[in-house]
Amino acid sequence: MSDQTANLSLPYILPSQAQKHVTHNETLQRLDAIVQLAITATRSSPPPDPISEGDCYLVASEATGIWSGKSAQLAFRQDGAWIFLQPRTGWRAWFKVDNRLRVLEDSIWSEMSLPSEGTMSALGINASADATNRLTVSAAATLFNNAGNGHQIKVNKNSSGDTASLLFQTGWSGRAEMGLAGNDSFSIKVSPDGGTWQTGLSVSPQGIVDMPQQPAARASLAVGALTPSSGSQTGFTQLSAARGGFALGASLGGSLGNRLVVPAAGLYLLSLSASILTSGEHSVSLVANGTTTLATASAAASSNPFRHSGVGLAGLNAGDLLTLLHSGTAQYDFGAGKTEIAIVRL
Repeated sequence: MSDQTANLSLPYILPSQAQKHVTHNETLQRLDAIVQLAITATRSSPPPDPISEGDCYLVASEATGIWSGKSAQLAFRQDGAWIFLQPRTGWRAWFKVDNRLRVLEDSIWSEMSLPSEGTMSALGINASADATNRLTVSAAATLFNNAGNGHQIKVNKNSSGDTASLLFQTGWSGRAEMGLAGNDSFSIKVSPDGGTWQTGLSVSPQGIVDMPQQPAARASLAVGALTPSSGSQTGFTQLSAARGGFALGASLGGSLGNRLVVPAAGLYLLSLSASILTSGEHSVSLVANGTTTLATASAAASSNPFRHSGVGLAGLNAGDLLTLLHSGTAQYDFGAGKTEIAIVRL
């Protein structure tokens, strides 16, 4: 029979042994060092005085002084002396320096890894999870990699009226959201302040794409028959199918209507349609800021009613003002579906 235990090398009190208290006390010292093992630091030599009783150190390589030859052992301070213990594979210790629990394997103290399978109610990676954010990650980047083929990220909601989306924030205030927000249409929304939201794009379950904030409008002057003088401008008084911020601006005076204000910079498709009651040779142009021609419709003299049109493609800036510039003589039939323009940002 051995005179010590197999795992912790605790000495037995043998039959007829004198000074049994010495053996008993040595066993207590070892148990006091090993049970609930906490390592103060890793050092190659003893720390300077005063040394606290009960402190335990992991002896580093190239140990010196009274620790020489004790590398990788545990130096435990007990009763003013050092007790050296040889840790074994599987021992666990709490490292006070960085507050980490480590296990000894292949002579290396490593942090305990998570189980390969299992469940947990919350997980925070470099952050604190809570009841709402069960998985929280604070990092410069997060990688989702494939395992040999493709890769999908699934966001599932309970019912059609719920939300399944990705929310992008600045300072914890929402700025953009994409996904199924309160319905089953995929949408992209943006906000300048986290409170006011605009839908930039929406795709229905049938695959129909809508861009409700895309600038577009039909504009006309609701005055009926009118013969503008050559070189004069007319504006608009009514908007139909308008969206994306198109609005009427400053008045041209009298019954000539208002300038049409372009809401956003971009490339625009423009259509000009003129309904003529009687005319001499004439032309009508859609112009920006009173001078830049965007689209023109022209015709020879006629005593019979007719329609003619022109189209254009032009880059416009936010705040540009649109009007109709008239040349020659013609009596127009102004109004929706008659003399009007249509404009849409591409």
